[in-house]
Amino acid sequence: MKALVTRLDSFGDVLLAGPAVRAVAARADHVTLLCGPRGAPAARLLPGVDEVLVWDAPWGGFEPPGVSRDDIDALLDRIDADTALILTSFHQSPLPTALVLRLAGVRHIAADSEDYPGSLLDLRHRRAPHAHEAEAALDLAEAAGFPRPDDGRLRVHPPPPAGDLTGPGPYVVLHPGASVPARAWSPDRSAEAVRELAAAGHRVLVTGGPDERDLTAHVAGAHGTDLGGRTEAPELAAVLAGAGAVVTGNTAPAHLAAAVGTPVVSLFAPVVPAERWRPYGVPYVLLGDQDAPCADSRARDCPVPGHPCLNTVTATDVAAAVEKLLGEA
Repeated sequence: MKALVTRLDSFGDVLLAGPAVRAVAARADHVTLLCGPRGAPAARLLPGVDEVLVWDAPWGGFEPPGVSRDDIDALLDRIDADTALILTSFHQSPLPTALVLRLAGVRHIAADSEDYPGSLLDLRHRRAPHAHEAEAALDLAEAAGFPRPDDGRLRVHPPPPAGDLTGPGPYVVLHPGASVPARAWSPDRSAEAVRELAAAGHRVLVTGGPDERDLTAHVAGAHGTDLGGRTEAPELAAVLAGAGAVVTGNTAPAHLAAAVGTPVVSLFAPVVPAERWRPYGVPYVLLGDQDAPCADSRARDCPVPGHPCLNTVTATDVAAAVEKLLGEA
């Protein structure tokens, strides 16, 4: 049996699909993961994936492409599967993807769907009302005939050695960036946290992407080690795996830390529900006002002056949360 799993949005979303992918891989002869460009680096880290198929869907992402018949026809020619599992967030419809897969000749298609699917789905599943995204994906996989084969935690392939990046000795990681501004702690508060953690005797590594070098340099200052722009996905996994704890917002490194088993201090803006998106399967401390006016708004930019949901969190709060997690290790 050739199986296709789709998760068309971000890096973190693809990581959360990992347990369901392993469930499918335990029963299928070949597993293709269809994902978007932002999710592709995560897809290549997941156990159970035989092939990664990258497609920028017109109904996904922050800057989706226009609809192109030639582009869709090219995708149809690349899809070769008997059965498919469409994984979406709780607020997304699987039906556009289901239409594409049906046109590609996929015979059995399963998805969570609140909308009437007509003939697009063979299994219309209803997710539990408050399920974490990783649990919801596992529930769908089980309903489609792929029971969970293991503990269901997030997992990635073993990362490469990272000693040349981390240096010797214990450390914690602070990742100040986020995929959208509404989910990010302020740079100045992040820098304060680095100073406070360093004063408490911790070595602090500051991570970020190539476009975040100015941010990571500011946050690291004279008291942290700036790794901005120096880690692709496998190297970042390695750095996070060696940390005693990771401090980050609701963004991809929170899920990557969970996938390598590292506790997380989660600076969680409530624009999406923490019950669905919190760090999964590892010890964590959730910081941030979950009852702020922006709650459940899915806003990309903070709609409340002063970003109070996160800026009420202090460096002292973060340092205390790190100590709590290290004490539980």
